[in-house]
Amino acid sequence: MLAKILVVDDEQHMLKLFEKILTKQGHDVRTSASGTEAVGLLENNDFDLIFSDLVMPDLDGMDLLKKVKAGYSDIPFIVITAYGSIESAVEAMKTGAFDYLTKPFRKDDILLAVGKALKYCELCNEVKRLRKKLKDKDGIKKIIGKSKAVQNVLKLVARVADSQATVLIQGESGTGKELIARLIHNLSRRRDMPFIAVDCGVFPEHLLQSELFGHVKGAFTGAVQDKKGLFIAADRGTLFLDEIGTISQAMQLNLLRVLQEKEVRPVGSVTNIKGDVRVVAATSVDLEQAMLDGRFRRDLYYRLAVVTVDLPPLRERRSDITALAFHFMRKYAAIYDRKLTDITPEAMHAIMENPWTGNVRELENVMERAVLLSAGQLIDETSLPLPVRQGMSHKTRGLESFKNASKTAGRNAERKAILKTLEGTGGNKTKAARILGISRSSLYNKICEFGIGKS
Repeated sequence: MLAKILVVDDEQHMLKLFEKILTKQGHDVRTSASGTEAVGLLENNDFDLIFSDLVMPDLDGMDLLKKVKAGYSDIPFIVITAYGSIESAVEAMKTGAFDYLTKPFRKDDILLAVGKALKYCELCNEVKRLRKKLKDKDGIKKIIGKSKAVQNVLKLVARVADSQATVLIQGESGTGKELIARLIHNLSRRRDMPFIAVDCGVFPEHLLQSELFGHVKGAFTGAVQDKKGLFIAADRGTLFLDEIGTISQAMQLNLLRVLQEKEVRPVGSVTNIKGDVRVVAATSVDLEQAMLDGRFRRDLYYRLAVVTVDLPPLRERRSDITALAFHFMRKYAAIYDRKLTDITPEAMHAIMENPWTGNVRELENVMERAVLLSAGQLIDETSLPLPVRQGMSHKTRGLESFKNASKTAGRNAERKAILKTLEGTGGNKTKAARILGISRSSLYNKICEFGIGKS
């Protein structure tokens, strides 16, 4: 493994020694005679390994180590110290140094230290790769649904997640737009940086501008101190703008400028602040119709909709309803410590027949209620809200009526048979039970059930 290595030492002969040994091995070596200069090099280069002397005039090795651990914690840091300063080397190890070399040292000592450090880097990268693989799989698994519509959405998300493109998620309220936005973030290289969600529909225009872009002290009444906006808070991460279709024309123009220039100007400020933010927006309104009506800017729409993800309503993915219902049952049974094992066929009938105008969010709310109201181990139809129970189709209600009528007719026929047999045996219940092919106790139960012999 060849590496990009930074060597920091205020002695020129030491820098030349490291450069000669390491470049012969094929490594890309940069040298610095001061800790301050090294900090500048770190800001503009991706180093795999750092060697640094501990004793330097301006910024010593220990202070440099602390800066590296604060901002570049994955880079192995090897300290160089004199033989008589082992205590300093031990202190550096406690602070986070990977290893140390004591002067004087041989060429093999340097190469051995490099080999160990790069092996460590290799193992760290492998762990990151495996974690990413597991996280990607777990992220996909959190989306419940095997329907073709859902699978198409997941395929599209997997293709675009690791790009830098802005994404517009379109779908009715309750279809899971924020869930998809989080999945896009978690599958991207920004996964370890902030994911910040803001509902644009809940803020008045002046507050939304301050929330997104920040403000300086005194910008307006109540601005008693500087505030960092969400765009800057989400730097190197993802900003999710929900209900983007609700923002005013003035805010649309401000947002367009931010997306074009990749910088924001806090309210009341005269300077702009650069930021590296990926924007994912969502809407439950038809933005194309809003453009035709003059309510949404075309240029902003095309800036946001580099990639569009259309989420299907629940009524168009009915094959997923059963899996979602059981998922929410298990989720809330665990939360509320209820030992629920199943959903009765009658309750599932009602769930399947409901139109679910509120989509997955409505189904989740209904299942949470059902878990709370269920008395036993099963969720039955009595645990469901009346509108869901009444939402059964005419066909289903007709079938239930037919079953009830058949049951009533059967009971009447059974009662008549018992009466006729008792009449034929002169009221002898033992003979009647034998003729009817049932036990004497069963006959007594039937007589009580049907009220036979009562005046």
